[in-house]
Amino acid sequence: MEVGWDELCAGAPREAYRRALLEIARDDPRVLCLDSDMGGLEDTFGAELPDRYVNFGIAEATMMSAAAGLAASGRIPFVNTMATFATTRASEQLKVDVASGGLPVKIVATHAGLSAGHYGPTHHALEDVAIVRALPNVAVLVPADTVETVLAVRAAARAPGPVYVRLGRAETPRVHGGPFDFRIGRAVTLRAGADVTIAASGPHPVLLALEAAERLAADGVEARVLDLHTVRPLDEEAVVAAATETAGIVTVEEHVGHGGLGGAVAEVTAERAPCRVLRVAAESGVCERVGDQAALLEAVGVTADRVLAAARRLLVDLTPVEPVPYRRSRT
Repeated sequence: MEVGWDELCAGAPREAYRRALLEIARDDPRVLCLDSDMGGLEDTFGAELPDRYVNFGIAEATMMSAAAGLAASGRIPFVNTMATFATTRASEQLKVDVASGGLPVKIVATHAGLSAGHYGPTHHALEDVAIVRALPNVAVLVPADTVETVLAVRAAARAPGPVYVRLGRAETPRVHGGPFDFRIGRAVTLRAGADVTIAASGPHPVLLALEAAERLAADGVEARVLDLHTVRPLDEEAVVAAATETAGIVTVEEHVGHGGLGGAVAEVTAERAPCRVLRVAAESGVCERVGDQAALLEAVGVTADRVLAAARRLLVDLTPVEPVPYRRSRT
């Protein structure tokens, strides 16, 4: 039964995703749901389409290889697991069986970042984007809310190759009022501005970026806010425009500072439009605390105050960054 947009996007990202997946599967018999005992999928997808649902249990590596085989046979398997298990426990299978052949496996990784902080460090995923970005052929999508989650899942189903969709766990405020022209690899400008750019990916980072922009506006500073929902392929034109039209770029992510969004933006600017890039990210790859997501984000330094401080730092010195000429050492 078709549901309305508000009902489709209600609740937490994983709930919106599951409704979207079932909607897609009703229209496309090639779509399969592979589960790793995540809980709930057996009562939704499995109950309605039992012949296209398989629960592998806690066997993520086996599930990933099976998904590759199914994809090679013309199916579109959606793999369901937690982010840390998709990219570390099943990393070899993801690399060898899925990514290397560019097979259309769709990995939907929930509990990303610190959203499973109540389970402790074994369930944190602060390096998953870096891992997947290093693999061939895989698109990396990090939706900012449930609206973008539904659109990203639909786009992932249509994409010809493998896609990694990174989702949190708990419900967060919506950033987007309704459906829009979502395209893999195209950034969304949430706020216009010519003074400084704040680029973010994921629910909490995008909300922090918008909060910081509001606080900057109170001081007369107009910050451009980019929702970089696709970390790979990155919207290089949007990044270059930010680098050349504003004082610099602050990146915000629920991830370590290297290999993720900040690293991707820095790579583009270094090659195409040198500018200052300041990264607001988890200061350490290891958070040994157990707690709720908001407290852990504070603990690792992903906060609106840090975003604000980074943006103000960029505005202090507006001297353009000039390339440093290479000089051969005489020693």
